[in-house]
Amino acid sequence: MKAKLGVSALVVLFLAGVWLIAAPFAVGYQPRGAAYADATVNDLWVGGALAGVSFVAIVIYAADALRELAGRGKHVADG
Repeated sequence: MKAKLGVSALVVLFLAGVWLIAAPFAVGYQPRGAAYADATVNDLWVGGALAGVSFVAIVIYAADALRELAGRGKHVADG
């Protein structure tokens, strides 16, 4: 149960990071063709960092889960 909650939180954080990256353009507070506003630069950096860190954490969790499943399969095969 705790693992599902943790993965769910990581997915939500990843989606929040993606939204922060897209928000200046989707909402329209970054005019097309204009120099990036300070808020846009901030959203891009924070959103990119949030999405990147959460994506890496999801990949690490998935690799650990696969390693555990492989270990269980080997244990059953050796049994």
